[in-house]
Amino acid sequence: MTIKEFTQKLKKIKKQGYIPTKRRGPTGVGYTLEELLNMEENNIALPDLAKAELKAHRDGSGSMITLFTFNNKVWKTDPIGAIRKYGSNDKNGRRGMYYTMSLKPNSAGLFLEIGNQEIGVSHISGEKIAVWKLEKLEERFEQKIPALVLVHAFSEERDGREYFHYGRASLLQGTSPSILKNQFKKEHLLVDVRMHDKGTKGARNHGTAFRVKEDKLSFLFERVTDLGI
Repeated sequence: MTIKEFTQKLKKIKKQGYIPTKRRGPTGVGYTLEELLNMEENNIALPDLAKAELKAHRDGSGSMITLFTFNNKVWKTDPIGAIRKYGSNDKNGRRGMYYTMSLKPNSAGLFLEIGNQEIGVSHISGEKIAVWKLEKLEERFEQKIPALVLVHAFSEERDGREYFHYGRASLLQGTSPSILKNQFKKEHLLVDVRMHDKGTKGARNHGTAFRVKEDKLSFLFERVTDLGI
């Protein structure tokens, strides 16, 4: 499906007004749109790119979505040492670090530190836990999301069932280290550390996730093109 074909189909869907969800829960807005578009895969062909990811968004939603994970060669402190030093125990007594990092230090004294060309997880003592170069984050971002078609939907509930009215759509492309740095500073873009102590086998890392507030997603891109729907 090309962008032109997608736009024509979405205009017809918009004219239908509010449509009942085809799946309950947070994923309903995207799943329902894909069903209406008869899409088997969550991408749209573009003349100059391999694909553009399709994302449907509830208007006004500030929930967090994961963009990508990235751990390669970033750890300045041995992960198992960091867990045992700064982690906390879950209800089963397993020690881990499952923290959403922001600029303000958390209860363990860990915070997101922003430099000129990098961001990192640091401790108030000055110890650096992990560091990511902004250029590497840009590369990872564009690898995972070369382009994004973002569709806004109004949502309302009727007799216990959610309904969507799909409307405005934009094509989002490109980012830069300075854009990412700015979004980290505004805390629209956050870092989720997700790992635990496996005992004698060291640390189990589920992948450090880079997450964005859904209603701030478009601010991560250099070029935003209204598709005229």
